[in-house]
Amino acid sequence: MRRYGPAALLLLTGGAVLRITLFGDLYLRYVQAGLRPYLIVSGVALVLLGLVTAVLRHRTPSPHEGGDGGADGHAGHEGHSHGPAGPRVAWLLTLPALALLLFPPPALGSYSAGREAAQRAAQGVGTFPALPAGNPVELTVAEFSSRAIYDSGHSLKGRTVRLTGFVTHGDDGAWYVTRLVVTCCAADATTGKVEIRDADDDVLPADTWVTVTGAWRPKGKLGSDAAWPPVLDAATVTQVEQPADPYEKP
Repeated sequence: MRRYGPAALLLLTGGAVLRITLFGDLYLRYVQAGLRPYLIVSGVALVLLGLVTAVLRHRTPSPHEGGDGGADGHAGHEGHSHGPAGPRVAWLLTLPALALLLFPPPALGSYSAGREAAQRAAQGVGTFPALPAGNPVELTVAEFSSRAIYDSGHSLKGRTVRLTGFVTHGDDGAWYVTRLVVTCCAADATTGKVEIRDADDDVLPADTWVTVTGAWRPKGKLGSDAAWPPVLDAATVTQVEQPADPYEKP
């Protein structure tokens, strides 16, 4: 079996990548949608390389492992677990591949959001483009936050907005609609959140996905730390399913 170890590892990894990209939207838990073609190409390449490796291993006779070991050089490296199939530690790479195949990790949630300091875009106070006509207007958490904190034209004033995100809790009893903003992949995620007030419903558990409709409540001086996080006076709070793409784009 060790002869075919490298081939099996390549096939397993390639299969895991193809599983989350070709047969669903699981890849959106980890990377942006625009990276899907590259993941598919990578998965196909790994599978093909694994097949080629298996064929070559099958056609190549097993190396002689007897004698004093001096001919193949393996016995002279005490303490190293190298063999014809490579270092044994390489088999640890099967763990993330098996996880993707059998137990895909969930998207980042409240745990990640709660352990990251707020990172707000460095921008000055100024006017923003007018919002679309009609109420409620659908905004991302990042869009609402930018307008609430930096818009000197107060485009949110008098408007009803709708936000979707997952619930996080503050130490002071407050709760927030939160989204993670991803530029490339989950590793670079930053946190955006909006404090929800005047909600009639009981506070929901962390990581519950909700859609909140309400009106902006001005807070603090524009562009200052006192304006963050922005506040939404909620009219309705509705539980929803996690969207296929749980992250927002910057």
